[in-house]
Amino acid sequence: MNPSRHEHTIAGSCQITGRGYWTGQTVTVEMHPAAHGSGIRMIRSDLPSRPECPANVQHREAVAMRTNLINGEARFQMVEHLMAALAGMEIDNCIVEVSGEELPGLDGSSLGYVEQLATAGLIIQAQSRKRLVIRERYRIGQPDSWVELAPSVRGESYFEYQLSFDDETPIVPQASQVDLTPDRFMREIAPARTFVTTQQAEAIRSAGVGSHVTNQDLLVIGEDGPIDNRFRFTNECARHKTLDLIGDLALSGVDIVGRVTSFRGGHRLNGEVASRIAAFVVSESSQSESIPTNRIQRTEAA
Repeated sequence: MNPSRHEHTIAGSCQITGRGYWTGQTVTVEMHPAAHGSGIRMIRSDLPSRPECPANVQHREAVAMRTNLINGEARFQMVEHLMAALAGMEIDNCIVEVSGEELPGLDGSSLGYVEQLATAGLIIQAQSRKRLVIRERYRIGQPDSWVELAPSVRGESYFEYQLSFDDETPIVPQASQVDLTPDRFMREIAPARTFVTTQQAEAIRSAGVGSHVTNQDLLVIGEDGPIDNRFRFTNECARHKTLDLIGDLALSGVDIVGRVTSFRGGHRLNGEVASRIAAFVVSESSQSESIPTNRIQRTEAA
């Protein structure tokens, strides 16, 4: 991601249709160009009043296993894959109309969104993109789960996820790293899919949700690997966690110039980091300056 650039929107409209993981409802997502400085605006096109919610962390709902946004009647479930696609493709301003509450799960990745955005094309806009330049090392979380922000070496936007579960899971420890650019996001991160263990899948289905989701709709991982499926990457699980990290932090509304490393983090911790970042977003009058990360109170001493 360019550390200093102008904002972008898409050149034309595009759309994608699929079923939600949790509700099973068929939903269409339409993405349209938007004015500079307007950000990502989510609209419920299925409701008469067409209620709207800015896609920022102030409207984030803390829930397990996904990221939701709420603004009155404008409720959206599982927005992280869309937000990752928009951030990874450097789309800063976009109107997103959704015909239901839950965004489609597609194949569990961001690839469908990315392919549609790529066909829509890109427009460079007059306003400069706000950014966060990391000047010193900063960590939030606990010893067994944290996210760290650190200065970059070459002014890059670097994201890393270190995955490690307990000894009883069939998912082996692994890591994923990417210097974020649209090309690298499209090739290395966007195709990585949502994953669960067989035990998690059984628990979810026993709770009466996700019964329509097959082993081809996401990765269900057993003792011998994916069931009725194959990994796209040997470290696909860590890559998908990197995708979630990028999508959740995009709700802060700024590009991060620095190195972001997550160790066993998830949506809740990502949201807390995004909230801390958003509290110090660069104002329009000084958007080329760095944010003083030393002012953000640490949860744990690094």
